[in-house]
Amino acid sequence: MPNVTISIDKHLLEASREYARRNRTTLNNLIREMLRQRVKRPGTAWIDECFELMDSAGVSSGGVRWSRDDVYDL
Repeated sequence: MPNVTISIDKHLLEASREYARRNRTTLNNLIREMLRQRVKRPGTAWIDECFELMDSAGVSSGGVRWSRDDVYDL
């Protein structure tokens, strides 16, 4: 992955590092994610976020599948 050099105010850097620490991420990942959110097409970003959240939840259905009748209260 290519590297990018940016210049930011010392206080903003410190606050950004603290924000990243509180959110259990790195400053690098924080900046990458913010750029990804800004650059992606606005109408589809939420779909990717939903799938990322589901993947990171660490749970499994155990192979259970639901029918349409199971999902909708008919």
